[in-house]
Amino acid sequence: MGRDVDRAAFSREDRVRYRQKVRRCLDVFALMLDDFGFDADRPMTGLEIELNLVDPNAEPAMRNDEILAAIADPLFQTELGRFNLELNANPRLIEGKGFADYERDLSGSLSRANDRAAQSDTRIVLVGILPTLTERHLVAENLSTNERYRVLNDQIVGARGEDIELDIRGVERLRTHTDSIAPEAACTSLQFHLQVAPDSFADYWNASQAIAAAQVAVGANSPFLYGRQLWAETRIALFEQATDTRPDELKAQGVRPRVWFGERWITSIFDLFEENVRYFPPLLPICETEDPVQVLHAGGVPELAELRLHNGTVYRWNRPVYDIMDGRPHLRVENRVLPAGPTVVDMLANAAFYFGLVRGLAEADRPIWSQLTFSSAEENFHAAARRGMDAILHWPRLGEVPVTKLVLDVLLPIASAGLDGFGVAPAERDRLLGIIEQRCRTGRNGAAWQTLTVWAAERHRNLDRHAALRHMLQRYAELQRTNEPVHSWPID
Repeated sequence: MGRDVDRAAFSREDRVRYRQKVRRCLDVFALMLDDFGFDADRPMTGLEIELNLVDPNAEPAMRNDEILAAIADPLFQTELGRFNLELNANPRLIEGKGFADYERDLSGSLSRANDRAAQSDTRIVLVGILPTLTERHLVAENLSTNERYRVLNDQIVGARGEDIELDIRGVERLRTHTDSIAPEAACTSLQFHLQVAPDSFADYWNASQAIAAAQVAVGANSPFLYGRQLWAETRIALFEQATDTRPDELKAQGVRPRVWFGERWITSIFDLFEENVRYFPPLLPICETEDPVQVLHAGGVPELAELRLHNGTVYRWNRPVYDIMDGRPHLRVENRVLPAGPTVVDMLANAAFYFGLVRGLAEADRPIWSQLTFSSAEENFHAAARRGMDAILHWPRLGEVPVTKLVLDVLLPIASAGLDGFGVAPAERDRLLGIIEQRCRTGRNGAAWQTLTVWAAERHRNLDRHAALRHMLQRYAELQRTNEPVHSWPID
């Protein structure tokens, strides 16, 4: 939900008009899927990275407005919390040395931004959840000043009608309440975009759902929240709970959550947009002046602004996207399951694993979703978030299998073939997938490194938990700047 909002309250009439407009947009979208020319000749990719700002003591720095002004680069934008930024990479093809181009551009952008931030005694850190965050940081006063975040907060909290409970049971347990969505700002993610043709969208979305567990297991980087060790990828549980608009009664009635894995395999992208309209009341009922029917009949490309805005307030882990670029509409899968960090090269290894694996499975002769139940895919996803590299997943023909064995024996060869299908240079393919392989062989991803380092600081340095987390984060930030993959980082 990246658009600006200039209204703080909505009337009943606003909601009725918006609901009618969304349904009108949905009807037009169905017509477009039947016979419109979507741009899908050469599938472009994109990356978004959410960032954290920290001060010299490794505490969150509530200074994103100041840092953004200093960076003065349109690729950087605000995010939910005042200690957050977002970096949007320029879309590109990944054929040839596309990943190397991503790495050069992202490293350059982050280096320049860090230089500007340093002038304000601030550093940028790429991590799924900032380990030094406490409850006093995640309050409504620390939401970014952009009005859209305040309005979104008011709408979610108002829809729930009571405080939001956080109850996460992992290695340790966290149970607390909040009167705002500010804890969501702790969730800093890495998001991949893949342009897909309408007739193959369902295959790519289904494949993305099937592999979400493996992605999270090898990429987990969020083990700590409020000083407690919870899940390997605590971000999953936190995001699901921090934006839940349902009180207990609606949960018991089976009302769907707005952060949603889904409940079935699909046959068309239309299924997802139709579910959005059927299951989810509008949070931001803002209508534009466009009549999509008239635009379509006149031979134009409808913006479908209301349908897109509504889609942006349903937080699927794999989200469908309708967008327009240079006057041509296109469809994308937005993969949202991974945390930021630990390094640029780690994130690009995660990207190579996702893009290659999703293509390999989407184009397989026998679809994985014809062999794996949807409920198993969801159970795998949460098992991977809890246990990371130690997760046991269910996989067709293998039964219950350690995720590291599944990745090494089954998924990496599929990902390699998928990258060949994109035309990725063999050296780039092997370099990046080799990082995923080494994580599996060493059992070391970002979450594992963080927990081992905190354990060592507590036992060998006699630090309490907060001091150990601060020590770990400072060391993490130093190693991040080397751009060496996390499986090679020392524990000291």
